[in-house]
Amino acid sequence: MKVGVLGAGLMGKEAARDLAGSPGVTQVVLADVDLEKANQVSATLKSDKLTAERVDAKNQDELEAFIRRFDVIINALFYTFNETVAATAIKLGVNACDLGGHIGGATDHILKLQDEALKNQMTLIPDLGVAPGMINILSGYGVSKLDEAETILIRVGGIPVQPEPPFGYNHVFSMEGVFDHYTDPSFVIRNGEAKSIPSLSEIETIYFEKFGPLEAFHTAGGTSTIGHSFPYLKNLEYKTIRYPGHAEKFKLLVDLNLTQRDYTVEVNGQTIKPRDVLLKVLDPIVDLKDKEDVVLLRVIVSGTKDGQPKTYTYEMVTYKDTVHNVTAMARSTAYTISVVAQMLGNGTITQKGIFTPERIVPGKLYIEEMAKRGVLIKETVLDQKTEPI
Repeated sequence: MKVGVLGAGLMGKEAARDLAGSPGVTQVVLADVDLEKANQVSATLKSDKLTAERVDAKNQDELEAFIRRFDVIINALFYTFNETVAATAIKLGVNACDLGGHIGGATDHILKLQDEALKNQMTLIPDLGVAPGMINILSGYGVSKLDEAETILIRVGGIPVQPEPPFGYNHVFSMEGVFDHYTDPSFVIRNGEAKSIPSLSEIETIYFEKFGPLEAFHTAGGTSTIGHSFPYLKNLEYKTIRYPGHAEKFKLLVDLNLTQRDYTVEVNGQTIKPRDVLLKVLDPIVDLKDKEDVVLLRVIVSGTKDGQPKTYTYEMVTYKDTVHNVTAMARSTAYTISVVAQMLGNGTITQKGIFTPERIVPGKLYIEEMAKRGVLIKETVLDQKTEPI
């Protein structure tokens, strides 16, 4: 299969690495508006299957010319490009997937293109990162094992192995995206009722093997489409994992309007966005650089099976690949989208239309494929129900 990857950032690079090392893939083209950056990535990965090209995703003609050449497109650009890339892939009838970004309704807009996707006989799967992405796939897998699912509880976070001040956090994807997740309201289902609650709220203590105590708190966008896919759920919530004290510190920044997208102030006769200033100040401070990170994940799916209570828990602790200098977050994220893209290209997934990950990605096969890449997801089963704390 021939796969085109849009975006030569960290996730695009690692998706390209995995694709180039997969036997079913015959060609990978990594495209970016910065050709030098794409060439550097291609040279680093050293694969005869991989080449680099310049494509400006804001130029519709260039975007169409690129997409139409492939069996599958991976969109690893910032989520503001998701709708444009999806609409173009649908128009051309080329299978596609993206890394998600449920902030601002990006995925909602894509799902509205279902009729055209069916008409053009293509398959599109959005939200294929970790959260959303991996958590959706595992949630759907757990639901498929139950006769009646009642509760889905999700806890996930990418954190440094060794925390440092001021936040005990180093960003492993866009800091701008972090601001959005902390600022926008979070969606939950409580006792069958959908609600919006403040992000950075309801802090709980959580433990993982070799890690803890940690804290988990609500953030926006994490539940993605799960609530829409399983509207009958009694409880649904997503919380982000960080080191203790992180949420309280960031809540101050949010309360001061320093993270708001559209908030402006006048300074010496000039209009500025405090958010832009804060991003510039924080980015070098919280840059992961060469430090080791870890991704912690727990998805709990609870309900009934054969009339008896049952809970399936999926847990993952993934570390940085120090041999290839690949962050834990990049491994978890890029391998997810690469694995599913290959399912689209090799005929494992054949249904046409737009599908969220929890509705179409085969969970068992996904877990097996991730294990081949050193990302181990453990399933445990309990004969009892689990509900929010």
